[in-house]
Amino acid sequence: MRLRIGTRGSALALWQANFIADRLKGLSGLEIEIVRIRTSGDHMQTAAVAKPLAEYGAEAISKGIFIKELEDALLNGTVDLAVHSMKDVPTDTPAQLAFPAITQREDPRDCLISRQGRTLKTLPHGARVGTSSLRRQAQLRHRRPDLELAELRGNVDTRIKKLEAGEYDAIILAMAGVNRLGLAGKITQVLDEEIMLPAVGQGALGIETRADDAETSHWVAHLDHPETRACVTAERAVLRALQGGCQIPLGALAHVRGEALHLEAAVFSARGSEHVQSSDEGPVGEADAIGARLGAALIEAGADNILRLAGRTIGQGS
Repeated sequence: MRLRIGTRGSALALWQANFIADRLKGLSGLEIEIVRIRTSGDHMQTAAVAKPLAEYGAEAISKGIFIKELEDALLNGTVDLAVHSMKDVPTDTPAQLAFPAITQREDPRDCLISRQGRTLKTLPHGARVGTSSLRRQAQLRHRRPDLELAELRGNVDTRIKKLEAGEYDAIILAMAGVNRLGLAGKITQVLDEEIMLPAVGQGALGIETRADDAETSHWVAHLDHPETRACVTAERAVLRALQGGCQIPLGALAHVRGEALHLEAAVFSARGSEHVQSSDEGPVGEADAIGARLGAALIEAGADNILRLAGRTIGQGS
């Protein structure tokens, strides 16, 4: 049997696709082909006139700009499975597709990389910090409103090169990507969840297949990690309750402790001056309900007002 894996063409995406390919080969001796597919998000990242992803509009973001073409390739039979970073996957996916596996999560936290070994606390007043994420920008402004936040585009290696070229004093990246590319030695500070809550699903890989492709789904299901699936399910349920996409200023992180799942989430205003934060806990088997309940609690605490000020209205999508 031969399986074709659809992936974006960045160094990180290819690492992820090859990681899954190697694990599938180890399970079954299957023949694997990697198929590179350029997505709308890739075009936006490398556009001649770069602008923040959020400026492309809520509808474009919510449709999954980094995975839409991969899903199209699945639906038309060009590939048999696609590997995604779960933080890029919208809460609503086509009914014809499924996720038989969410693999064991890498470190979900964010990290800071600086040119002079400075931490978030020791960066000088007015230091230029690069990040394109509204979630990261809001939490940085909440803790360090004196910093100059600048748009940062490109893949992980491109962003680090821009830092080293002196365009920024520091940048914020997901630890998972830095670790996977063997660049952990460049990390200046790990940003624990008390400092910065990560994006929903950050660090987890999802393997998507056609729902009616039982044979591919059978092999892929061997790679599923139930604990990671439960955590990602809970985090995505919060996002779904807030009608949000990957550019909503929401941070969320779930942990499994014994038989219980603990979930923390917060919504920030764009300037970081306002935020609501809450947590919930319950049996691992009720992950979706825990997330939905926490999302409702955040709305009750004022998350809808914060998002409305940011130009997003609960119930209209993001």
